[in-house]
Amino acid sequence: MKETRKFNKKPETELKIKKGQQFPLTIKRLGIDGEGVGFFKRQVVFVPGALPGEEVVCEAVKVSHKFATGKIIKWRKESEDRIKPPCPIYDACGGCQLQHLSYEGQLREKKDVVRQAFERYTKINLDRISFKNTIGMDDPWNYRNKSQMQAGVRKGKVVAGLYGSNSHELINIDKCIVQHEQTDTVTQVVKQIVQELNISVYEEKKRTGFLRTIVTRVGFETGEYQLVLITSTKEFPRKELFLEELKRRLPDITSVVQNINSQKTSLVFGDETIVLAGKEKIEEKIKEFTFHLSGRAFFQLNPVQTVKLYNAAKKAAKLTGTENVVDAYCGVGTIGLWVAKEAKELRGMDVIAESIADAEKNAEAHGITHAKYEVGKAEEWFPKWEKEGWKADVVIVDPPRSGLDDSLIKTLLRTKPQRIVYVSCNPSTLAKNVQELSQGGYKLKSLQPVDMFPQTAHVECVSQLVYTGK
Repeated sequence: MKETRKFNKKPETELKIKKGQQFPLTIKRLGIDGEGVGFFKRQVVFVPGALPGEEVVCEAVKVSHKFATGKIIKWRKESEDRIKPPCPIYDACGGCQLQHLSYEGQLREKKDVVRQAFERYTKINLDRISFKNTIGMDDPWNYRNKSQMQAGVRKGKVVAGLYGSNSHELINIDKCIVQHEQTDTVTQVVKQIVQELNISVYEEKKRTGFLRTIVTRVGFETGEYQLVLITSTKEFPRKELFLEELKRRLPDITSVVQNINSQKTSLVFGDETIVLAGKEKIEEKIKEFTFHLSGRAFFQLNPVQTVKLYNAAKKAAKLTGTENVVDAYCGVGTIGLWVAKEAKELRGMDVIAESIADAEKNAEAHGITHAKYEVGKAEEWFPKWEKEGWKADVVIVDPPRSGLDDSLIKTLLRTKPQRIVYVSCNPSTLAKNVQELSQGGYKLKSLQPVDMFPQTAHVECVSQLVYTGK
């Protein structure tokens, strides 16, 4: 009898909004993807393109028991922060989400996105910690040092760009106003040569064709730039002609490499990389540091803001020269090198062997002899180092959007470093991980949002956690 009553029990929240229904909505906040968030009959409604403070009439285009997604039918009241997006393909592309919001408004709302994440996933009172305003850019345009454009063919013409928002339609991009101008130039030249030489372009459904992706990276300070051609096969049709034309049109190009990815996968890079012309790596300088970057190596996409991000991380680390420091997810060693002079010893790890090789060379080039790097995961190396009698006092983590691995969290809770500096690109996973760490004796002391990607919904955040044992 109990089972029957349970089976017949009505859901706690009945669906109040119907697909196609139109209704008025006041936008309260921005969501993590840059969409407006409002409430209608106590149900959450996400509205792309709407801004906090706006009053709109929207139509429900997608409805679930937890939320609805709406599109704007008309505005009743617009935000004072609303501006006209300067990009002509802003609505179609989806690469930027906030060009319609003033930059001052972007910085304010990004701090609120961090606040929302902690309100949702933790019980921490952010008014009792140091929670600073978002650090922004003086000039929030043309800041990206790397472009990654998918190749395709439209009406017989070679195109390259990004897949549209919530679709698999490739949007051709000739000029992107958040990219360094040189990356646009290189992509345009490659498209032209591929078209002229009739080099085939990869078709995902048929799994045929040669060129998959055009990747370009530029050194803001050095002026060096690299082209990486992601291809489906190692055999390069008309290779010599291609390189000859490329060199003629881009005589100062520093590095041309080919990366082979023959797999049916959403991953851009494959495992094999071949140098076709010039150097294997390019150099970039950030303050006094010079970094050697191979095609696959991770490096911050906004070098101007990287200085501010790393200074925030250094401040949170509070090093005195007596601490053993671990730079987990170290990439080419950037954050670790930034704080190395204030550390007793620095150790780092990354799963990409090329990145570790670059990190070792970068440390050597800067005379940093007290740094040690290993290929692998932090949760693998911590126990080995512990057996050797070496313990971390400060751990700096800069994980992907998915956050810290469960095994790494368990390792941190077991080894108990004095401080954890968590550099996050996803407020939701940051808040979840901080909650887990706080249950194991860590206390959140500070949050510093940093705008690494102006015009987009993304926000980085540097947090400091201190082990209190409580």
